[in-house]
Amino acid sequence: MSEKLHENTVYEKLDYTGQTYRFHEFISCTFSGCNLTGTDLSDNQFLDCKFENCNLSLAKFKNSKLNNIRFENCKITGVDFGLCSEMFLSFTFSGCILDYANFQERKLRKTWFSQCSMKECDFTGADLTQSVFDYCDLSAAIFQQCNLEKADFRTATYFMIDPERNRLKKAKFSSDSLAGLLYKYDLEID
Repeated sequence: MSEKLHENTVYEKLDYTGQTYRFHEFISCTFSGCNLTGTDLSDNQFLDCKFENCNLSLAKFKNSKLNNIRFENCKITGVDFGLCSEMFLSFTFSGCILDYANFQERKLRKTWFSQCSMKECDFTGADLTQSVFDYCDLSAAIFQQCNLEKADFRTATYFMIDPERNRLKKAKFSSDSLAGLLYKYDLEID
């Protein structure tokens, strides 16, 4: 990746483990089966890109712009999206492992998370208005001071959300998941 501008390029099965690639612009590129574990991707711009079957665990995206990015079947463990540029930040996740990822203070309105493992993710201060958590495992995920208005948790599992510390107006939950909203009261729900 010596060029700085990359358009309509497909990167397949590349291994950039622990390397640094900064100040690049990727437009409509696809990363397929790539290993980007611990790769420093700071200060890059990604527009209309797709990551499929990639390992991005502990990748660094400090000041990177992620606009209209699709992550499919990727391992994204421990990535700090709280350091990404807020400008035009938008992505979707399908079938991904996002355990220990950080989304603190990010505006993630209408973000789609589908069939993802999101154990111990940190959403402190995030705006998740109208976001969907479709069949996601949210074990020990942190929701503090979040805007969860109109968010959809109907098929999400193992979440614990304190209604007194988050905005929940018109958020959607299934009757089976009410325990996740009442956990702090130590109730027995049958």
